[in-house]
This record gives sequence, C-alpha cells and structure tokens, in this order.
Amino acid sequence: MRTLRRIGVYCGSNFGAGDAFRAAAAGLGAELARRQIALVFGGTHKGLMGVVADAVLAAGGTAHGVITERLAGKGQLHPRLTSHEIAPDMRSRKARMLALADALIALPGGIGTVEEFMEAWTLNQLGDIDKPVGLLDVEGYYRAFRAFIDTMVTQGFLPGAHRDGILVRDAPAALIDALAAYQPVTVSKWMS
Repeated sequence: MRTLRRIGVYCGSNFGAGDAFRAAAAGLGAELARRQIALVFGGTHKGLMGVVADAVLAAGGTAHGVITERLAGKGQLHPRLTSHEIAPDMRSRKARMLALADALIALPGGIGTVEEFMEAWTLNQLGDIDKPVGLLDVEGYYRAFRAFIDTMVTQGFLPGAHRDGILVRDAPAALIDALAAYQPVTVSKWMS
C-alpha cells in the first residue's frame, strides 16, 4: 500500500450542470480531510475547485493552493487556504502540483482538467513519475472519454494494459483506496 499524504485534484473552475458535481467535489474534500490527506489544487475559490477546498477546510483538513500570478492578480485566490503559492504561469503551476502530490484525481471539468490529467497519465506511462491517477466518474461523466481510450487500444496506439493505468471509481473512498493499492503498469508503451 502506498502512503498518500497529499493528493492533487484537477477539476472545473465552473460548477457544471446540476448538483451532482458539486456534491461529488464536497464528498471528495470531506473524505480527504477524514483520512488526513492534504489537498493540492489550483488555488481558486471558483467552481468545483472552490467546493472541494471548502469541504476539506470545513472538515478540518489541509488545503494547499498553487495558483498562477495572472489568476491571483484577478482576485481568484481562495481566501481561506491552509497555505498557497503563486506560480509564474500555468506550466509552472502544473509542474509544482505534480511535484507536491503523491497521487492525482480528476473530478469533472473542462479542457484544463483533462489536459492536466492526461499529462500526469502520460508521465506515468513513460516511467518519468510513479504517481497513480484516477477519475472520479460522477454520473458517467468520463464514459465517453474512456470509450476514446478504448479506441486508442483497438486502433493500435495504446497497449491494452495501459488503459488500467487510469483508476476509475464513482465514489471518493473507493477511488482513494484504489490509488493507495495501485501497482504501476510495467508493459512497454511501444507496440510491435
């Protein structure tokens, strides 16, 4: 079992449609705090990012934000974080979040969420890092994304074993448990 002291969370700076995404973000934040796992996230009070941070803090947990200078300058830094740092740009912010986290979770979100998640999955596949990645699949949000990954496999661009490099669960506790138990995929990324 891995020791997870800090989990990086990628998620939307919008709320999404309906209440399910907010509830999932709050549930994840509460579960992180219950397990005494610190949240590492994009540092804003906006959207699901604000919801997960608020839930961590309300439950007595630790929330560390890494925000860009531009967003901090626009007043988007969450005002009640345990700690924060300001990165010069998005590239630096992503690298810093990845360096701080022991594992990474993507809640529903937009292109930034998917891009950050894909970078972490890619670095794991290449063996540059050993930090498990997971999707909190709220109401099937990532179903089409997973189907696209299946297409990568069937069309010969991704070994099937690497699909298992992404852990997918629909409940925060189950996902954190899976991240803690994760064993890296050892199949080569290159196919003959």
